[in-house]
Amino acid sequence: MPLTEEARRLLDGKNFATVATIGRDGSPQTSVVWIGRDGDDVVFSSREDRQKVRNLARDPRISVSLFDAENPYRAVDIRGTAELVPDPDRALGQRLSQKYLGEDPPPEPPEVRRVIVRVTPDKVTGFRA
Repeated sequence: MPLTEEARRLLDGKNFATVATIGRDGSPQTSVVWIGRDGDDVVFSSREDRQKVRNLARDPRISVSLFDAENPYRAVDIRGTAELVPDPDRALGQRLSQKYLGEDPPPEPPEVRRVIVRVTPDKVTGFRA
């Protein structure tokens, strides 16, 4: 499903997102992340050992909620399916650090493995006041 213009605008801005995944016991697990966009896919970076990544490896269903930092009455919810893509060069993390902080991220130990979480939207809804 294509993203709405409002979703693209919020994803392209410096707005934080909350991602919700499904735990082994069926309970929701949420995390706040830096977020980006690649065409109509939503992307974020994570360490391979994080709970959200383990949850997505088992069940790829995901929900992404974000709101406009300047006007929290503008919000978008995106539900979809996640794909985990290795990011050995840590390129997405670097791109998002530049977007949010204007600088490169601090170095990580070489044993830390990063993945790109690529979300293909199935449903996009928004709220605007």
